[in-house]
Amino acid sequence: MNAPAPYEPRVPTDDMPPGRAALSVTWAALPFLTLGYATAFTFAAAALWRRTTHLVVASAVYISLFALMLFLAPQMGGEDGTQRAVGVLLFLLAVVGCGHAFLIRRRVFDPDGLAGMGNDAVVERVRRQRLLREKARALAASDPGLAKELRIGRPDLPHQFQDGGLVDVNHAPVRALTLLPGVTTELAERIERVRTETGGFVSAEELSAVAGLPPDLTADLADYAVFIR
Repeated sequence: MNAPAPYEPRVPTDDMPPGRAALSVTWAALPFLTLGYATAFTFAAAALWRRTTHLVVASAVYISLFALMLFLAPQMGGEDGTQRAVGVLLFLLAVVGCGHAFLIRRRVFDPDGLAGMGNDAVVERVRRQRLLREKARALAASDPGLAKELRIGRPDLPHQFQDGGLVDVNHAPVRALTLLPGVTTELAERIERVRTETGGFVSAEELSAVAGLPPDLTADLADYAVFIR
């Protein structure tokens, strides 16, 4: 009898529901609708909500442009090019800001691509992440050096390899360790301290026992942790 084919997940659709899509379009259109006057506030609100580096930097840039425009606006009566400079700034805030907002609106309003999914699609996404973790963990076990180069289990570092959300307990910093289910900052600091003293761990069971973690965390840790030596 032939062995069953391995599970290959379907890629779910990720269209946002109408209400959220309309809200995202309104948010993205605000820079143009307000002639650039709301651009800085639009991106600042998104940065406070999502707290991503991209949004923080973008909001800082637009706030700077807006402040410069307000500074130059009272001086537009002269013939020193101030009026042209204000016009350029308004163009950047209104047109460029609007285009920028439309480009990233999905990352702001649906960063995980789950908003428009039904239950079946969400299940498919979770299964796909689980499969990615299994494959990444197998690769790490067979070739730890390659796993380190691919930065498997290092959500704190930029990487292209999809590992399904694994965290390398033996190398990840405290902030990344807190991404593990049930691991608070206090527990993450304890893990880091014990890791330094012992040289690392080989399994979730050893981690729980040596670091004195709550027993009910072991199963979840085994699902999301990887132990690269």
